[in-house]
Amino acid sequence: MYTFSDGILDQKGGEKGKKFTRGRLKKLLLEIQTESIEKQGKLVQNGFIEWKGKQEQIDDVVMIGIQFEIS
Repeated sequence: MYTFSDGILDQKGGEKGKKFTRGRLKKLLLEIQTESIEKQGKLVQNGFIEWKGKQEQIDDVVMIGIQFEIS
């Protein structure tokens, strides 16, 4: 389960300087869902940094991931 501030979605970047968007974040999370929670954190952080590129960070960015185990 993830919760996050709007800063990640509003960050401009990529080739055309567009926002990261909810759809792009959802796609990233679906691609990495089988990884450990620790690796997911690193992949999300790296994906955000790569997207932002040389653009200035325009807002605070907070994202929290929680892994549940059902036994």
